[in-house]
Amino acid sequence: MTTRTSQARKPWLLILTLLAAFALIASACGSDDDESGNEGTTAPAEPGEDPPPPPPAEGDRSITVALVGNDNITRMGELAADYFTPETGIAVELTVLDEQTLREVTTRDVGASGEQFDVVQIGMYETPQFGANGWLVGLNDLAAASDTYDIDDLIPAVRNGLSVDGELYSSPFYAESSFVMYRSDIIDNMPAAPTWEEVAAIAREVDSDEMAGICLRGKPGWGDLGAAFTTVLNTFGGTWWLANEDGTIGEAQVDQPEFAEALNFYVDLLNDAGEDDAANSSFNECKTLYEEGKVAMWYDATVAASLFPEDVVANTAFALAPTKETEASGWLWAWTLAIPVSTTDQDAAWQFIDWATNADYHEIIAAEDGWRAVPPGTRQSLYERPEYLEAAGAFAQRTLDAMLAAPIDNPGTTPRPGLPGVQYVGVPEFQDVGTRCTELFSAAIAGSMSVEDALSDCHIIASEVSS
Repeated sequence: MTTRTSQARKPWLLILTLLAAFALIASACGSDDDESGNEGTTAPAEPGEDPPPPPPAEGDRSITVALVGNDNITRMGELAADYFTPETGIAVELTVLDEQTLREVTTRDVGASGEQFDVVQIGMYETPQFGANGWLVGLNDLAAASDTYDIDDLIPAVRNGLSVDGELYSSPFYAESSFVMYRSDIIDNMPAAPTWEEVAAIAREVDSDEMAGICLRGKPGWGDLGAAFTTVLNTFGGTWWLANEDGTIGEAQVDQPEFAEALNFYVDLLNDAGEDDAANSSFNECKTLYEEGKVAMWYDATVAASLFPEDVVANTAFALAPTKETEASGWLWAWTLAIPVSTTDQDAAWQFIDWATNADYHEIIAAEDGWRAVPPGTRQSLYERPEYLEAAGAFAQRTLDAMLAAPIDNPGTTPRPGLPGVQYVGVPEFQDVGTRCTELFSAAIAGSMSVEDALSDCHIIASEVSS
């Protein structure tokens, strides 16, 4: 993945300019129900708005941290006040944002050498590009000097995805692939490795007025609807762009039959057997619906299993991400913590990252919430803990299987530009193109736009960055 980093450098100034404009009209793509009432935590900002300033710090030192609003991560913010600050004297002021707003704000702030945050939560898409651009502090030396971090304990695929030329640029808080979660008390004919045709047939079979057959992301955003749909696109044989010989963006492929087949399949499945208001649903919304028994199955991130209540896990089974033309289709992702080079207190920022992402944090979570709630997918040692394997036996091996099967280097049937990636294209341009196009696709899901018009308009957008 390091041989093409030059492609990641030059378009970011253009993307930053575009983001500044599109941030004013961006749609919300995350949870609005992760409002934090916790001390030291600000409420999520409205999409397209800069986050509110954090409350005054209480402690000898303080750092500002931007986080995405989901249960696993906001729980870490709560525990920082109980464990990290008393131990270190470093107050942690959190800004919790929905996914799309977080991505816009961190890209704009980090890329422009802003000083709004000392620690930012970014993912596997941003990390190698930001690192290659010199926007992040390299972590290898900091990790080597730590008595608690143990960089060699990181799962190799995750560590490699967050590194450039062997330098780790962000530390994973949790990592995931994607799979199908389904009600085992209702569905008894789900294959362990299903095709999308099989999943769709089962969803339509069990769909009823009381319980939708399936929940899929429909909320705009390259990391929301764009993530789930792109895995479908890949396995249907489609792609966003062809790749030039040097790895740069080639001709847009949105007008190709495979792309149309994938989008029509996705929209039709949601219309026939999907959740209500699918155009406004993403991870948190589908999680709530599944836990409330309002959907029979859900295709999304493997991390969801660690967040389910015990009674939900007891009635849930898991299958690998559905396929069509490829052998595997599950994504590979990590939510991570990184230090912008503009931080005013690198030492305090690293202390927080070390605390939040080392194996000792697993012990804290286990003591507070039980071993099943430990953030999964980052450290090999977790999958060697008998306590974890017993508590998470329903999904631990399935999660590992899904991560190992994730085709990050070859996600589809044709080569694609940029750095490796499954549910995204590893080029800076995808952040803007994916967000704008998924606004169109979401409108098609809602019925306010035809699939044909959405594809036509998206092809124009994707062609603007073709070389």
